[in-house]
Amino acid sequence: MPATPIIAFDNVCKVYGEGARPALDGVTLDIAQGTFVAVVGQSGSGKSTLLGMINRLIDPSAGVVRFEGTDVRSLDPILLRRHIGYVFQDVGLFPHMTLAENIAITPRLLGWDAQRRSERADILLERVQLPPADYRDRFPAELSGGQRQRAGVARALAAEPRVILMDEPFGALDLRTRDALSRDYRTLHDTLSLTTVMITHDVIEAVLLADRIAVIHEGRIAAYGTPRDLMDGTQSADVRALMDMPRRQAERLTALMRHGGDA
Repeated sequence: MPATPIIAFDNVCKVYGEGARPALDGVTLDIAQGTFVAVVGQSGSGKSTLLGMINRLIDPSAGVVRFEGTDVRSLDPILLRRHIGYVFQDVGLFPHMTLAENIAITPRLLGWDAQRRSERADILLERVQLPPADYRDRFPAELSGGQRQRAGVARALAAEPRVILMDEPFGALDLRTRDALSRDYRTLHDTLSLTTVMITHDVIEAVLLADRIAVIHEGRIAAYGTPRDLMDGTQSADVRALMDMPRRQAERLTALMRHGGDA
């Protein structure tokens, strides 16, 4: 008997106002424990709405969203959010708090004692390659953009969540920092046996990081599968148009390397 998906959407719809086009329209999607899922699609396709439903920032107009088999509408939204990590593009660290204090926010709300919070902050700073001896007492303004995002990842992991939601987490970073941080996060995902759902506009990032990719088009799931499955050329025209980009760029790079830059 197959395991219950940790996150499940069952014919979910969302309409923001009478007469508006549905932001989500009949979405059914199962996400297995331990999977890294990238959600891609054009602006306005429904990606952020889908992500926000997992931790009840948004409730569906119809259908059911389940977390560990339970309808999220039956769960206290505040407690639910404290057990699901969230990484924002703009990080959102509190400027008046040190990194250790920022990381310890959710554990403090959950009633962890001071020693446990401090030890957890140090462990996570090490995991995101910000040595605590150098960084635990620094303030966000003292860090680079990449360092702030690393601290944001540590904060999302602080209360030992099984699920991490990421909303364009690396989009504001330069390419070199983005590549390093995304690879480091994938290592954390595997090491900690996390389930990750990440919104990204970067299809190449989705292909390189994710186990499975959900393509949303006009509020519907146009495709859901492994990167290889979605790049095999058998999908719909809308999905092919999106997924052909990484293949074309890979082919061009191969040609440039083969011909010494004369392609």
